[in-house]
Amino acid sequence: MKAVKTIMAAALLGMSTTAMAQATYLEANGDTTVFKKHVFMQLQGGAQYTLGEAKFGDLISPNVQFGLGYQFNPWFGARVAVNAWQSKGGFNGKISDGTNGNIVYKYKYVAPTVDFMFNLSQAFCGYNPHRVFNVTAFIGAGANIAFSNDEAQNVAASGYKMQYLWEGTKVRPVGKAGLALDFRLSDAVSLGIEANANVLTDKYNSKKAGNCDWYFNGLAGIKINLGKSKKSHPYQEPVQPAPVVENKYVEPTPAPQPEVKKEKEEIRRDIHFKINSSVVNQAGKDKIKELADFMKNHEDAKLTIVGYADKNTGTAAYNKRISERRALSVFNILTKEYGIQAHRISYTFKGDVEQPFASNDDNRVAICVGTAE
Repeated sequence: MKAVKTIMAAALLGMSTTAMAQATYLEANGDTTVFKKHVFMQLQGGAQYTLGEAKFGDLISPNVQFGLGYQFNPWFGARVAVNAWQSKGGFNGKISDGTNGNIVYKYKYVAPTVDFMFNLSQAFCGYNPHRVFNVTAFIGAGANIAFSNDEAQNVAASGYKMQYLWEGTKVRPVGKAGLALDFRLSDAVSLGIEANANVLTDKYNSKKAGNCDWYFNGLAGIKINLGKSKKSHPYQEPVQPAPVVENKYVEPTPAPQPEVKKEKEEIRRDIHFKINSSVVNQAGKDKIKELADFMKNHEDAKLTIVGYADKNTGTAAYNKRISERRALSVFNILTKEYGIQAHRISYTFKGDVEQPFASNDDNRVAICVGTAE
């Protein structure tokens, strides 16, 4: 019951990520790659070791697995996997006919399970559609359908007492967990190896041991993504706003008046971004609204936007591009969503040449300063 609750909690956690923003990756040429949800298929074959008292090599048997799954986001997916072929049981002892040594018997099974899969590489190292090597952990549960236990029946008939001997077809719950290593060949195809451990009740191998029965699978095979797993958005050079030329009426020169010094009104807002991103989050949008209100309340106000990137991430050329895109993101929201005239705003970008903050992460920022006479 505890295992089932753990699996359900993992599933809900993964499903909740579908409400989050899409995962994006900034290419070296400035293009943006966006993750797409997709179906995948797996075909695998290998060997199984059934835990028992006989020699290790005598308890190895062939094993195959077919999986059909769905990748919800870069780090969470789920699959229906059907694992099947053969398990073995055995013991080291003597029976009534005087036989002594390893006694092994085999039987067949089919085990469909639902597995929840967590790509640790994408979760902890960030989304990268070009990553060659990915490590995935998974946990699941299902049913083991065992049949053709004739060899165990024959061993029991020759004198060895098997307290949990079964016949016909038996269905038992099975728990499953493991680790998979995938090697990317293309966007659609990857090769992988998988190791999984499966636990059942003590009655699986026909012997009473007072603890759970286990079998372990080592598999190798191919994974195919059915449909596109990503979408690319070409980089577009920002369009510089055209200068606005105004015809101004020239007032007659008034008589000199005593100079009255006015204090300037200023506003500064720092819009911070996530790593590899120029998307403005909700906190940033709230700050931009404050800038827009200031510009509307002061018709003579001017605003300067400077984009930055942190020095510890990316190349200098890459950081220059993303700092420009961060400044342009703020500029576009002010002009397009709030109607602030473009000629009242100037923006520039520094890349990682300047670091306005002591903290590395704080330098993923667009600093906005507005001044009104």
